[in-house]
Amino acid sequence: MEKTLYVTDLDGTLLNRQEQIDPKSIQVINDLVEAGMIFTYATARSFTSASIVTRGLTTDIPVIAYNGAFILNPSTGEILSRESFCKEEMDQVRDALERIDVCPLVYSFVEGVEKVSWIVSRENEGIRRYLDNRKGDRRLRPVTSKEELYQGDMFYFSCIGEQEEIQPVYDIFSKDARFRCTFQQELYRPEYWCEIMPAKVSKAEAVQKLKQIKGCDRVVSFGDAVNDIPMFEISDECYAVENAVDELKAAADGVIDSNEENGVAKWLKEHVVI
Repeated sequence: MEKTLYVTDLDGTLLNRQEQIDPKSIQVINDLVEAGMIFTYATARSFTSASIVTRGLTTDIPVIAYNGAFILNPSTGEILSRESFCKEEMDQVRDALERIDVCPLVYSFVEGVEKVSWIVSRENEGIRRYLDNRKGDRRLRPVTSKEELYQGDMFYFSCIGEQEEIQPVYDIFSKDARFRCTFQQELYRPEYWCEIMPAKVSKAEAVQKLKQIKGCDRVVSFGDAVNDIPMFEISDECYAVENAVDELKAAADGVIDSNEENGVAKWLKEHVVI
């Protein structure tokens, strides 16, 4: 019998508008995992943030964070696979962002410890909301200068702001083969996010690695946003929730109920045969 890996996005897909998983979805998924379903999530969130919003959900195989930059053991947080920038690429990002005067959130390892750095004097509404939602997060590292901001082994950059402010970032890095760059409006919010990653980083790359690790034959995936398109392209079946963007619906094999209606769990309950 073929082994299938089931992979879901979190925000806008498995999570509802309150950034929670409905208890009914948790029960359905946990019952199926206990019966033998091979299930995980692939998210743009960090593992720290994802662990909070997925509390109660059984994920006994590796999970995918930072849009595929990390594959981690969910019980220990151990990084099993990681992609980073080389020094030349880090310098290229810094030079470009300084030239167009955009101040990012910088995800890096500073003296071996994972940190999220930002310049306090350059906070905007989007960054403040990000920080408010992560109070107590030990990764948070407020700094006062560009020299401090760009310290450490950097692996991910997030630029948050008005569309016209952030668009030039995407225009630069989406055309450079050394990088992967996504650009989309924040879910349920007016501000835009542009995220810059190493070229090899994508949910698709990470899912393929995980598929091999688990010895699976097929992948079935679920999503709602443009950063899920690469994952859909390598899946044997892929489903967009009703609230998904039109680009993802066009790439999907089907459209299921929305994140507010437990669409992923309903589909799994109806179609997964153990």
